[in-house]
Amino acid sequence: MAPIASDLTEEQRKLLCALLGNVELTLLYKASVHGYQASAFHQRCDNQGPTLLVAYNCSGYIFGGYTSVDYAQSGQQITDKEALLFSIRHGTTLCNRVNSGRHARLDNAGGPNFGQQLYFCYENQPVVEEQWGNSFSFNPGKMYGDNTKLTECEVYKVKEILQVSVKEKPWRNILWTAKQKEELMGLIRNYKPLMASVSRVRILMIGPVGAGKSSFFNSINSIFMGHVTSKAMSGFAGTSVTTQFRTYPVKEGCERKPLSFVLCDTMGLEEQSGAGLDIEDIRSILQGHIPNRYKFNPTTPFKPDEQKASKPASLQEKIHCVVYVIDTTKISLMSRKLEEKLNSIRSQLNSLAIPQIVLMTKVDEACPHVQNDLRDTYASSYIKSKVQEVSSRLGVSMSCVLPVKNYSQELELEINCDILLLNALQQMLRFANDYLDDDDDPF
Repeated sequence: MAPIASDLTEEQRKLLCALLGNVELTLLYKASVHGYQASAFHQRCDNQGPTLLVAYNCSGYIFGGYTSVDYAQSGQQITDKEALLFSIRHGTTLCNRVNSGRHARLDNAGGPNFGQQLYFCYENQPVVEEQWGNSFSFNPGKMYGDNTKLTECEVYKVKEILQVSVKEKPWRNILWTAKQKEELMGLIRNYKPLMASVSRVRILMIGPVGAGKSSFFNSINSIFMGHVTSKAMSGFAGTSVTTQFRTYPVKEGCERKPLSFVLCDTMGLEEQSGAGLDIEDIRSILQGHIPNRYKFNPTTPFKPDEQKASKPASLQEKIHCVVYVIDTTKISLMSRKLEEKLNSIRSQLNSLAIPQIVLMTKVDEACPHVQNDLRDTYASSYIKSKVQEVSSRLGVSMSCVLPVKNYSQELELEINCDILLLNALQQMLRFANDYLDDDDDPF
């Protein structure tokens, strides 16, 4: 029997694969062939792992949803942080991630649903049904043109492809030796800002909730303390663990000697308006107006008093380098709203001539070869593809994108992890000096 043909064009398939990462799609179910009945859907799609539902309507919209959790007719509400709704129209992809703390779908014997808001093949008919709910925030007009009549519904098995060739020549050269670690620590230990008026450069960490901003500080602090520490609160709770603006100086060893840089942590970015770090607060941070331990209010931006606002902050108080912290495993799933927020921040920074770096965290979770041996980070073509992707999406040079692994569950330091982290920090300090070397004060 000949395989059942997919209705997706090659261009549409590429758009969906780019949305989900480096994956391949295998057609499991086609409603026009197998029937629009829920029983037919479950017969072919249950217990298949991550799946992508693609629906087509009479107005030419292609839309649907992704879930990383198996269909199993368990009758349970499913929590799935990876779940999303999408729409393709005129070569453009619209993506809506499941709202934080909400259920992604009800896993029952009925047809596929997302958040019990959007039902496909509703009551065994070629229609989509929208019902009230708050698991997903989407506009029916934009998603499917308010046309509920389906011409087709397909479900694909989603399988990740790891394009890793660890035997190829590394695409970046790095020494993985104890001597190299000591040299990097020495350079950072002896680093002094280029201008005498600045005793410590200030590096601002910005990124989505759960990307690893606080963990990066903890990891750097661990290296210079000689053991794993957890001074900054970190973890993942759906919303930002960090609620304050914190400045973290790094100190070395038992003598607690302060080094010449400060890592500044912020509330995490969230795609919803009125949640997470407000864009307006970032400019206040850059200008040096927000004090240490200021508690952010997502609905009300910081307002400095008139006397302080009229007096420019000193160069010492301003930000000298900005680091975007991005989870490598989530790059392809980054929503358009979050990408727009990051691009808005980037525009502000460009206008102020502040240098920027992207820190790609959790590289070990993204690639099993790297998880097995961190020394394969720069020999992994998959990690390189993620560097290229984030470079393209955020509009930064590939040379400014640095893959790292933070300390998260380890109890002891590991030399290869340290070398990745120290190389990244060394670049940040170089960029901060580039900013100080600019004679023109951007403020």
